[in-house]
Order: sequence, then C-alpha cells, then structure tokens
Amino acid sequence: MNTNFLQATFQKHTLEFKQPSGTSRGILRIKESWFIVIKNQKTWQWGIGECGLLKGLSADDRPDYEDKLKEVCNNIFQINYWLDEGLREFPSIQFGLEMAWKSYQAKDKFSLFPSEFTKGKKSIPINGLIWMGEEDFMRKQIEEKINQGFDCVKMKIGAIDFETEVALLKNIRKRFSKEAIELRVDANGAFQPGEDALKKLNILAKLDLHSIEQPIKQRQEEEMQKLCCKTPLPIALDEELIGVFEKEKKQALLDFIQPQYIILKPSFVGGFRGSQEWIDAAAKHDIPWWITSALESNVGLNAIAQWTFTLNNSMHQGLGTGSLYTNNFPSPLYVENGAIHYNEDEEWDLRLLNTR
Repeated sequence: MNTNFLQATFQKHTLEFKQPSGTSRGILRIKESWFIVIKNQKTWQWGIGECGLLKGLSADDRPDYEDKLKEVCNNIFQINYWLDEGLREFPSIQFGLEMAWKSYQAKDKFSLFPSEFTKGKKSIPINGLIWMGEEDFMRKQIEEKINQGFDCVKMKIGAIDFETEVALLKNIRKRFSKEAIELRVDANGAFQPGEDALKKLNILAKLDLHSIEQPIKQRQEEEMQKLCCKTPLPIALDEELIGVFEKEKKQALLDFIQPQYIILKPSFVGGFRGSQEWIDAAAKHDIPWWITSALESNVGLNAIAQWTFTLNNSMHQGLGTGSLYTNNFPSPLYVENGAIHYNEDEEWDLRLLNTR
C-alpha cells in the first residue's frame, strides 16, 4: 500500500464521570484519552482510534507520552513499523493505532470487525460492575444491577472494611444461588501477601464466588504463585500482566504463577496483538480468560467489543463501562438484560472531536 498520502493527528479528550467511582487506588473523577485520526490526503479516507491511559496504572503513563504520539503521527508513513514493533512499550498507543488503522481500512469506519454482533443479531454477556463506596451506595448498585437483568456481578472490594464487604456478598448469596447470579470480586491488589490474603480467600470461597481478581499487588510473583497454588478460590491475574511486553516473558510469567484465569485489557497489554499473545500463552496451560475494557470512551469500547465477539468466548466479559461519563460519544452500543448490544440503525456522533 502507498503510504505517501497518509496524514495523522491526535487530540486529547478528558472524559468526566457522572459520579466519582471508587477503587482501592482512589476515587476516579476523570479519565484522559487521546484520539488518533489517520487520513489520506488524496482520497480523504479516514479512521479513528482511542489511546486510553489510566494515570498511575498504565505501563505507558510516562512524561514522554505525548511526545511519542507526536512522533507516531509525524511518521505515520511508517505505519507497518509502528504496528509491528515500534510501540511495544506504549501499549495504549499501540492499541489506539491498531484501532485507527482498522477503522481507516474498513468500509464503515466504525465496523472494524463485521459480524452478527455489528448486525445487531447477537450480543455479548457482560458483568455488572459494582464500584467501591459506602455500604448503602454499594448495596444500591447491587440492587440496580440485579433489577437490570444481570446474572453476573463484579464487585470491587478493598476500600471499606472487609467484614462489611463480606456481609454484602453474603446478602446476595442468601437471595441468589451461584447458578442464578455469578459473583466476581476485584481486590485491585488490596490484600497483604501471605497469611492475610490466604485467610481472606478462605472466607470468600465459602460464598460460592466465581473468582477474585488480583488479590495482592502486582510484581510479587513468588507470593502470587504461592497463593495460586493454595487458594480455595480461583484467582484471575489482571494488573500482573501490565508492563510485560515480550512474548517470552508473558509465557514465563504464566508458566511460573499458573493462575486460574487471566483478564485482558487491550489498552494495557498492547491492543489486539498483545492480547492475542497472552491468549496463546494461556492456552499452553489451559488457562481461561476474559476481556475487559479499561474505561475507554465508546470509541475504544466499540473496538474491544467487536473484537471480543470474534473470539467466541462464552464467559461474561467486562464491557459495561459505556454509560459512566457525562461527555461520552453517542453510539450504537447499548446494554440491556446483562449484555452489550449493537444497534446498527443508531448513528455515531463525534462532534466533541474535530475529525475532519
């Protein structure tokens, strides 16, 4: 392909949460994203992708982030280099560029992976997300998700006292069996390694939970390996995968820790390609996985959802984040009865961005 006529620009868009959202790392009020737009100066063909960064968590949360975006856009004629090897250490830019390039090449710039999903004929089951907060706030969220038809609920834990969190989970279990409601918890590394974590895992295991994400902080491989070996409750690695760039190191990490699950956020692990490398590494140990968005706008969520559908993974995915913001982009994506759907009759609205 002749890349001489390619031109690329980027712009920042700060997403604003409808209400502050709590994690064990603090309260989220805004989420920064950068949008890459690739154009052909001759034909005016164009495509858009989102680089979603989470401050303090993304591996590419670096002072030179925008410098790298400028370098990529100024040298977009080297698109193959950037996609193949040039952005290994900038996973969110890698994903944004992959997305923009798929969009550029697509007949419909928002139908990156045409399927029964984009035709509106099939949906993707997702978990309902319960944010951390005061007990009443968390209880209200749980009620809302169940009333909205979710049969899989994921609760973030580690911000209020553990006993209160256990009581909330027990209350769900009194009303709904594990066959009726699948319960997942996400500790975001809140437990202390060793006896503290193992004790809490034993308590949680009695509640018929599906799994727990990242019980202890990442980069404690020996402690995590011990936990995964002894745990009565399946452990899913999440943050543990961030910053592991080479295929060989990905395989080595899973070979050593041998978790029960892994969770893939394309913005954190290098987009479609980086995620596929983790999937391939996990397959050698028959480790199941699911896909989760990383609080992207509907532009990024759209790409993740469409790609996820093509993977034919029947587990509940973590893709229910499109309604978090006051200034998201209206799109064909919507959540109903515990699943994410695509209404091809709905139009995209990117007027908040200057894409032309």
